Formats: sequence, C-alpha cells, structure tokens
Amino acid sequence: MNSPAFPTAAATTLLLDGPVGVLEATVEAAEAPVRPVVAIVCHPLPTDGGTMHNKVVTMTARALRESGVATLRFNFRGVGASTGNFDHGNGEADDLRAVAAWVRAQRPDAQLWLAGFSFGSYITLKCAAELKPGMLISIAPPAAGRSWDFSTLVPPECPWLVIQGESDEIVDPQAVYAWIDSLKQLRQPPELVKMPDTSHFFHRRLIDLRGVIKHGVKPYLPPEQAPQDA
Repeated sequence: MNSPAFPTAAATTLLLDGPVGVLEATVEAAEAPVRPVVAIVCHPLPTDGGTMHNKVVTMTARALRESGVATLRFNFRGVGASTGNFDHGNGEADDLRAVAAWVRAQRPDAQLWLAGFSFGSYITLKCAAELKPGMLISIAPPAAGRSWDFSTLVPPECPWLVIQGESDEIVDPQAVYAWIDSLKQLRQPPELVKMPDTSHFFHRRLIDLRGVIKHGVKPYLPPEQAPQDA
C-alpha cells in the first residue's frame, strides 16, 4: 500500500495508491504565512504530452504556494511513473478522486482546493460537485472543440476562478466566454479573467498568470494556520 504521511519537507515526490496501480505525485509546502489549504493541480492532456511538470501547472502551483497554500501535482495514469493507460477522462477522474481522498485523510484540518489546466480543468470540474472543493481554478478550460462534454458537468458551489487567454490557439476563447455566460444564473457564478495577447500555453505570460491567480484567490484564503506547536 502506498499511503505515506503528508510530507512536511519543501518538496517531496511520492507514489500514492491509485485505482489501477500507483500515481506519481509531488507535494510542495506552502510559503509563509501558511493557510490551512491543500490544492491539487491537474495537468493537460496526456496524449498531447501533458504532465505534472508542464510550465502552466508548475506556475499555478507556485502562485498558490506563494499565497500560503500547499500544493500537490500528480501524473494521471500512464504518465511518468503512474501506472495504467489513458482513459479519455473517465479513469483520470478516478485518479483525482483517489488523490483527493488521500489528501483529506492526511490533512483533515485543511480545505481541499482544485486547479486544472486545459484537460486538467475538465477533470477537476467533472469531480467538483462530488468532491466539494473550497475553491476551483480552471485555466483554459476546453469548453468546445474537443472531445469533452461540458454541458453535462455539474457546476461547483464554491468560489470559481476561470482564466482564459484571448489568443488561445487550441481552446476557442469565444466558446469559453459563451459557456461562462450560460452559468451567470448560478448562485455563485465563475469569475472570468481574460488575458489579452495570451496563447494556450501562456508563452511569455507565465508571470502574469501567477499574478492573476494570486489576486484571484486572495479573497478566499482562510485565516493563517496556527503553528503546530502552539
């Protein structure tokens, strides 16, 4: 069984139990002031080379850590040291559920946040109604033009930040904007941030992405976590 304790080191790579074997994960500690939050950050499409080391994923995790949030990035099945094969979003959702269960078992004191880039944003949204995160962050969600049906997904009842590049060459920005408009009737509709002159992979705009994330999550950060020896 691969159910290690939640690490306290600055950065630790783990193998966690997954639905079809092990899942490779990296846990990174929050920077001070530490908040009682753990954010899982999900990577883009594995069949297009997406991994937990993707630059948008690592920058998202960095922005969250600088906001006081511990982060966990992991490879979906069949990527890196994670066992299994690509499962068109179904098995990958099960992977996220398994990782979230481990986080909640190890850190019952903390809120669970979910963040995802591209395909990863589809997976986090697919699981959000069930996992009930404290916050959802969706970066370049593929709302149209790919194989993922967003119309069947149940929106979360939590703060929700959506970030979309206006020059995205893979995800149609206008389709994302139309999808967001269709959600305005929600009790807590998503907050959309449009980033001008920004491509799908945020080339030359990663630092700007970092700032957008830090600004977007700031109102929803819980109070600082008391020291463990207090």
